[in-house]
Amino acid sequence: QVQLVESGGGLVQAGGSLRLSCAASGSIFSINAMGWYRQAPGKQRELVARIIGGSSTNYADSVKGRFTISRDNAKNTVYLQMNSLKPEDTAVYYCNADCLPPDSDYVNYWGQGTQVTVSS
Repeated sequence: QVQLVESGGGLVQAGGSLRLSCAASGSIFSINAMGWYRQAPGKQRELVARIIGGSSTNYADSVKGRFTISRDNAKNTVYLQMNSLKPEDTAVYYCNADCLPPDSDYVNYWGQGTQVTVSS
């Protein structure tokens, strides 16, 4: 089984920064795409940023220029550096990964979520 464990959420003032981390552990042969999604109260879960392999990235328009996604393949970890945070960034942030077990096809996994709250 695979687990995604997020950390780094919290409360920050507008204009501040946070760095989220998500470490994948378990029976993993390789990981293809890793990403971050978020869900605000009363809204649908949306893609924030995604990274495929080591360098191909895409971002939601609302976070371009403020957030940076990166990964450490040796540690099976993905990061989200969030700068210039705005109150509208407040949400539960979820890690997502396409993991390849040693004896199966790719399986998509979700983390448990970490709360990010930006005060005005």
